[in-house]
Amino acid sequence: MRLAALAWTVARTPTVEGFAQRLDHALGTLATQGVDLVMLPEYAGVEVGAARAAGCGARAEVMETAALAPALEDAIAAVAAHHGVWLLGGSLPAQEGGRLVNRATLFAPDGRRAVQRKGRMTRFEAEEWGVAPAGPPVAIETPWGRLGIAICYDAEFPPIVRAMVTAGAWLVLVPACTDSKAGATRVTISARARAIENQCFVAVAPTLGEAPWCESLDANHGRAGIYGPADRGFPADGIIAEGAEDAPGAVIADLDPSAIERVREHGAVRNHRDWPDEPIACAIISPFAPAAA
Repeated sequence: MRLAALAWTVARTPTVEGFAQRLDHALGTLATQGVDLVMLPEYAGVEVGAARAAGCGARAEVMETAALAPALEDAIAAVAAHHGVWLLGGSLPAQEGGRLVNRATLFAPDGRRAVQRKGRMTRFEAEEWGVAPAGPPVAIETPWGRLGIAICYDAEFPPIVRAMVTAGAWLVLVPACTDSKAGATRVTISARARAIENQCFVAVAPTLGEAPWCESLDANHGRAGIYGPADRGFPADGIIAEGAEDAPGAVIADLDPSAIERVREHGAVRNHRDWPDEPIACAIISPFAPAAA
């Protein structure tokens, strides 16, 4: 599989059609490089709702995007079909059963869709936007085997990614949106750690750029990256491909699931196999406590 992780610069885009045009241009460039799957970042489509609800506050921007989510998803599906590629359309806020959730949709070129909902909310999502946690981890069947999607903050929790890997995911996609360099560091380091401890591939696609007109995505930092185990057959630092900090554009890598099978069997370590089956209890000792009288 040839994977492209796209660092997406937020732009003032007041229509679904305009967003689709931006995406179509990006995929047109990548399709000429033989890319099979392209991933966008978390909340990429919020730039449309933000432009339409400018000046009304971050929650209004998010709610406007949620109202547009079905149209945005249909437009993303059409772009994927046009270029004949699989496309993770980032994630979008959406209304489901009276709740506002954050969902990522993987679009096949033939129109099929698979959805992963975010399970853990950051403070601004929960406290300012009112986004609710929804849905367990899933592993998605594709022509290359099973994939997982850990939306941004979810990638910072080992059990969430582990559940996907246990279900057969050899690649985990991490669409991300962070408003600080510290947040970007947490996502990048977490992705690299998940790749090492599960002996799998993990890829990150972030939003980028300053957007003072947009209260919900006013500052965006990160780097696109594709990571693997730091072990035999892989780079010593585990970095398969990585963009510079806050650099727009895609990083591309050819990923082979059989390489994951080999390192799990013949690596210097076997993190995937040696993962504890049960939570490990921690004993408490007090060797320096005063002796009993």
